[in-house]
Amino acid sequence: MKKILMWAGVAFLVFFVAFRPDDAGNVVGNIAGTIGAIGEGFATFIAGLV
Repeated sequence: MKKILMWAGVAFLVFFVAFRPDDAGNVVGNIAGTIGAIGEGFATFIAGLV
């Protein structure tokens, strides 16, 4: 079951990138922005401790 879900996810990802590249780029940009904001929050927290 796990293997089937993994392949379904890969197929969806390929389909999404192939047929909706602008939307896929926006999703990746949003994820990167969120990760950056989380990292910035941790850095601010650590700087506040020091």
